[in-house]
Amino acid sequence: MCTVIVSVPAATDGPVRLIAVRDEDPARPWDALGPWWPEEYPGAVGVRDNRAGGAWLAADLPARRLAVVLNREDLSDRSDDEVTTRGRIALESAAGRSPDAAPTTRGFNVVQASPGAVRVVSWDGRARREQELTPGIHMIAHDDVDDRATARIATWLDRFRAAEDAPDDADWFAPWLDVLDASAALPPQDDRAIFRDNRPFGYPTQSLLLCVATIGDDGVDVRYGAFDRPGHWQREALDQVTAATTPR
Repeated sequence: MCTVIVSVPAATDGPVRLIAVRDEDPARPWDALGPWWPEEYPGAVGVRDNRAGGAWLAADLPARRLAVVLNREDLSDRSDDEVTTRGRIALESAAGRSPDAAPTTRGFNVVQASPGAVRVVSWDGRARREQELTPGIHMIAHDDVDDRATARIATWLDRFRAAEDAPDDADWFAPWLDVLDASAALPPQDDRAIFRDNRPFGYPTQSLLLCVATIGDDGVDVRYGAFDRPGHWQREALDQVTAATTPR
């Protein structure tokens, strides 16, 4: 039940700005942001899932594209033997290849960002949809974009939209981090919480890490910080980040 907050610029030459929070089983190993696929995806960096070999978030630095995949409820009646991993969706999207008309995976939302534009491709096991996001700030979780039936979106979307612009472009995300600070006052089992512990609901997933990214004509800048305590927001995780930037 990951969460993405994304800002789509009004001008096509403006940067896209994004924060993504990853929820996953802490026992499922992953690698921090890095260039883990030099032969198959040259120029790509991402947060690698060791079990499937794919990525939760990936960026093609030379192509100036970034993608992040979020699990979505699957409405099909397919068994586990009939589906494939979602691990390549972010990598393929960052490489410029969108999911097929009838993906063989479980349900997902994939956020695809390029300079000035963001598209969300959704698959629920039955139907595939694409949505170009309008200028402004949006939230995506396990259902539709800006879906106020999702408690965390209903609670925090307007707060993100009202956050003041940072005076320094290099620290643009600071006002959003202030909103995340406020959200962390909620228990991680609260439906409204962004930083989550889903174990009481029968899922082993907890919020583990956060990425902050800017995607613009001058390149991609993505920063990664992991939390010391799963399910608990740690703003200082971004004080010692792993970062990747398109070479100038």
